[in-house]
Amino acid sequence: MGLPVRDQLKYWGLTAAILFVLLWVLGDVLLPFVLGAAAAYSLNPVADRLEDLGASRVLATATITLTAILLFVLVALLVIPTLIHQTTLLFASAPQYAIDLGMMLTERFPALLDETSPLSQTLYSVGETIKSRGGTLLNTALSSAASLINIVTLFVIVPVVSVYLLLDWDNMIARIDELMPRDHAPIIRKLAKQIDQTLAAFIRGMGTVCLILGTYYAFALTIVGLQFGLVVGFIAGLVTFIPYLGSLIGGVLAIGLAIFQFWNGIEVTVDGVITYSTDWMRIGLVAIIFIVGQVIEGNYLTPKLVGNSVGLHPVWLLLSLSVFGTVFGFVGLLVAVPLAAAIGVIIRFAIGQYIASLLYKGNSRKSDDA
Repeated sequence: MGLPVRDQLKYWGLTAAILFVLLWVLGDVLLPFVLGAAAAYSLNPVADRLEDLGASRVLATATITLTAILLFVLVALLVIPTLIHQTTLLFASAPQYAIDLGMMLTERFPALLDETSPLSQTLYSVGETIKSRGGTLLNTALSSAASLINIVTLFVIVPVVSVYLLLDWDNMIARIDELMPRDHAPIIRKLAKQIDQTLAAFIRGMGTVCLILGTYYAFALTIVGLQFGLVVGFIAGLVTFIPYLGSLIGGVLAIGLAIFQFWNGIEVTVDGVITYSTDWMRIGLVAIIFIVGQVIEGNYLTPKLVGNSVGLHPVWLLLSLSVFGTVFGFVGLLVAVPLAAAIGVIIRFAIGQYIASLLYKGNSRKSDDA
């Protein structure tokens, strides 16, 4: 005889509460293990594919590990230093951009703005604030990241955890399946499969989309000649997982920077006529790059790599990131998407059970039968 429903809800609720308390108290300690588990989960399909080709699990794990180490070394040597340099330079250039904007408005709209007006001074002060606070923010972020993800965590614990979890992933899943309550095992398996499909479509699919688009934006903007193309591409690719937001933020940032960079300022002719020299072609190319990126994402990348049945609404995703990030900090941001996917699947299952129950139908069905 199974436990009463009230007792089951009590035990499951207590288990969930304990997990949330542990996540809140031990967030910093759990961080490398969360990162390692995420890496193992993302790479597990690759290991399964190598096993299908005839490799053992050990050989598949070793191949993936060596490939990941090689890619990390290449990125660390070629990309990260340039990205940090461009970000620092972008903050340092903010005051000059503010001055250029003030000059453009002053010359083109003299009745609205002049060099001594409060708005002009405000633009300059905003630029100086961005320069000072931006550099401080960058240094703080880097120091915080260094304290949060120290050298041991980054170079030892996370790779070790991910390798061991990837090596024993199938065995762990089988062991968890054996420990599930027998009465609820079929439903739990069904829900777990739906959660896995949602996470696979979103994390692996959108992760690939973000990587492809970020690389495309960075290279294309750099080829066009945008000074901070790598930074813009990184930002646009990073937030692509939120529909339309990545292209909007990246497009506005890139076009704004292109206007400042390719607007060559004021030119005075021999007759004393003021003219403006603007490279509109490059500005247009920057806009075209993001339009092409949106076309590729909407018509090919997202349908092929993610699909249409992800089940994570952008508003739900933003809410989850905000709530879990506020409550659990950086670890909350990492677990927000998996927990949002799991909660979404459970809510849809609960709604289905409710619609099929007498609580929803009441006596209407009996009346119709009569």
